[in-house]
Amino acid sequence: MAMSLIRLDKYLADMKAGTRSEVKEYIRKGRVQVDEITVKKPEQKVDIMTQKVFLDGRMINYVTMEYYMLNKPSGVLTATMDKNAKTVLDLMDVKRKDLFPVGRLDKDTEGLLLITNDGELAHNLLAPKKHVDKTYYARAAGRIREEAIKLFADGLHVDDEFTALPAKLELKGYNDKDNYTDVIITIHEGKFHQIKRMFEAVGSEVLYLKRLRMGSLVLDETLKPGEYRTLTQKEIDELYNCN
Repeated sequence: MAMSLIRLDKYLADMKAGTRSEVKEYIRKGRVQVDEITVKKPEQKVDIMTQKVFLDGRMINYVTMEYYMLNKPSGVLTATMDKNAKTVLDLMDVKRKDLFPVGRLDKDTEGLLLITNDGELAHNLLAPKKHVDKTYYARAAGRIREEAIKLFADGLHVDDEFTALPAKLELKGYNDKDNYTDVIITIHEGKFHQIKRMFEAVGSEVLYLKRLRMGSLVLDETLKPGEYRTLTQKEIDELYNCN
């Protein structure tokens, strides 16, 4: 299929064998073979489905889909690019140009963010009809009362434009000194500023917000803010099975 044909230099650059200019030089110097035949033209097309590519005798497999878990820090935009601010992709030392964040976290929100180039998986995780769980830790101003648990569970009327789907609210403790409540909240949709708007509707304000889970994917707590890792095959399979 034509869709499986790509330039040899792009093939190698996508697989992190070097920058585009570096791999062109490798090719021109005769260090690259396609099906055991040395190729010296960077523009030569390669079939990623059927052909084998070697660099210095080492086979380079082409991976069509990539999946990363990022612990997003505060102050970074959930976007692929921005002229004025740092984005989540700016934090990652990856060369593929087709990666994107699945969904969005507000600039001041931290935590779990899935980065991939798998459009099908992203659609399944974000489609409103799928109702994929998203769990957050929040620090909410003031004392959140027990009555809020039922309000959230019943489907909170946020404002004239939005009534939330039923959500699970867990109260984790009230800090009397600094007057805030630690909570865990699980929602099934992702409206604009949804959690912040929900707490405003019950007379509070979100002081800090961190996403802990999306579907079956749980934030790896060994990742410091700004760090990332590739997903395991088990994590990828579970994400596909959860929607």
